[in-house]
Amino acid sequence: MKTRVITAVVALAIFIPLIIIGGLPLTIVAMALGVIAISEVLIMKKIFVTSFAAIVSYLAVLVMIAPTSWLAFLPGHLTRLTTSYILIMLLLLHTVFHKTRFNFDDAGVLTLAVIYIGMGFNAFINARMDGFTTLLYGMLIVWLTDSGAYLFGRKFGKHKLAPKVSPNKTWEGSILGTLVATIILAIYLHYFPVGQLNVWLMVLVTILLSIFGQIGDLIESALKRFYGVKDSGKILPGHGGILDRFDSMLVVMPALYLLGII
Repeated sequence: MKTRVITAVVALAIFIPLIIIGGLPLTIVAMALGVIAISEVLIMKKIFVTSFAAIVSYLAVLVMIAPTSWLAFLPGHLTRLTTSYILIMLLLLHTVFHKTRFNFDDAGVLTLAVIYIGMGFNAFINARMDGFTTLLYGMLIVWLTDSGAYLFGRKFGKHKLAPKVSPNKTWEGSILGTLVATIILAIYLHYFPVGQLNVWLMVLVTILLSIFGQIGDLIESALKRFYGVKDSGKILPGHGGILDRFDSMLVVMPALYLLGII
């Protein structure tokens, strides 16, 4: 527990100033986190992190995360989508020439991981570009829901939410976590408006995003259970890996875009 607390304090001391500053420093950190996250998938998949497939995956996730302005050097006919497609095709081509060491299943997992991680961190950057209060809104949804679900789940939890994926999560914790996040963020939105929707629609959006965040947590839990690992990585002592810490945000941030908030 002591290690977990120390790691959290140090991480917040570094991360909070970065989200306040935003701009280039936060973009670079988001891209670095994306590369680390994809390396965690590679390790779970038992693919060398210095292999050809790994390097292509790093490039693909960087292309997905990078702000549009950073890709202006590409020829006019190459967009983020087409460049990502070319890199993914390289992974598929790799299955032809190295099928004994890299197969279609490997390529499929890495392609999904690139989209999942890349779009998540890209939306994270775009949320900060929209404004500090927008990014903080999305992050508070995750933090408040997670904390509420944990505390109320321990106190009142009786019915398992997804026992085969995450046996400690309960329906009571999930519902009360969403309720706490919605109430607190309704107050937050009163003082710091986010998006163009009225306050009642934003309350509905908050409920949806809280649910999406919990789905993101379960997705990552399912991934770890499939590969038989406790944590996605070891970069954060007591907390696991980057995917462990950003699993909910990788779903909530793109949802902010899909719901028209950013």
